[in-house]
Amino acid sequence: MMIARRVRLALTLAVLAAPLAALACGSDSIGPGTRSRSYLMGFSNFPPAPDTALQRRSVQLWNSRSDAAILHLDPPWEAMLNGIDPDFIVSVTILPLTNVYKSLGKQIVIETDLTNGIDRSAEAPSLLALGHSITEDTVQRVYRKYAVSIAKLAAPAYLGLASETNLIRLASSPAVYAAVVRMSNDAATDIRTAGYDTPLYISAQVDVAWGRPGLGGPMTFVGIDRDRADFPFIDVLGLSAYPYLAGYTDPSQVPADYFSRLAGSPALRVLVTEGGWSSANIGAMHSSPALQAAWIDRAATLLDNAHALAWFQLDFTDINLVAFGLPADDPQVAPFVSIGLVDTVLTPKPSLASWDSVFARPHVAISP
Repeated sequence: MMIARRVRLALTLAVLAAPLAALACGSDSIGPGTRSRSYLMGFSNFPPAPDTALQRRSVQLWNSRSDAAILHLDPPWEAMLNGIDPDFIVSVTILPLTNVYKSLGKQIVIETDLTNGIDRSAEAPSLLALGHSITEDTVQRVYRKYAVSIAKLAAPAYLGLASETNLIRLASSPAVYAAVVRMSNDAATDIRTAGYDTPLYISAQVDVAWGRPGLGGPMTFVGIDRDRADFPFIDVLGLSAYPYLAGYTDPSQVPADYFSRLAGSPALRVLVTEGGWSSANIGAMHSSPALQAAWIDRAATLLDNAHALAWFQLDFTDINLVAFGLPADDPQVAPFVSIGLVDTVLTPKPSLASWDSVFARPHVAISP
């Protein structure tokens, strides 16, 4: 059942995106004095609601203002544990979409998430529902095969093998964190042994690295030395950044080296693989569309300071939780539903103009 749903979703997205090929744009030439950017810009493909027409319009809107796309993937645990070949899974659930994106000239980044992306103290709900854990050798083995299949068949520009590792270490059990370390390192070894040279990464949660794991907490910089030691295979570093959830009330408060300081020594190139700023209040936390637009402007400066590789806004649109059958005030998801650059009916927010202004700068990659 699960693999069938994933097949249908992937094929639906490919059908929706296929007509967009005509919208692909060529690279801009750089005139004298033109300011460039080192980073690709893009979005994830999550829709505002399970509505085909709305989904099609959403993809059309963000296609013209991005040169990259990211897929955040929960491994298909049920299918893999039932013995379905990972090559087949990747072929029918990932390739239809990535092939369309590539035909539009997009660079593709893929990140696999080994635990619960909403609650880092827990494992993936789909895996727990099967009565399994990533601490099991069998589970780790099927993941490793899946990761190799992604590198082989999807051939992304960058491949993430674990998400927010420092937050997992902080919030989850030592056994779960140890499993993340082991299975991602083993997957990296398998990918390299198989002959694939895709740049690999893990993502770190920026505000945890800055010592701000909770609202209003004292700031004592922690860094990512432990992550670099535990995941020595990484070629670049992914970053997850939601500063509005870490006590910053205005984007101007975010330090100028918010991203660049995490590059460490020897320096790693960084890419922001998820993040944003809410345009709406969240409980006692005040925000607004104007503050969100200010964050886009501020983030561009921070990315320039870090000579970043890529910048992915987690969602292009706001999310209609009720349309997905969830409570509108779901405490775990609600902090993220208003970070889109357009609302749930695709009405632009001020932040969209800010994004467009940055995207208009020609992309010029910086050599390592």
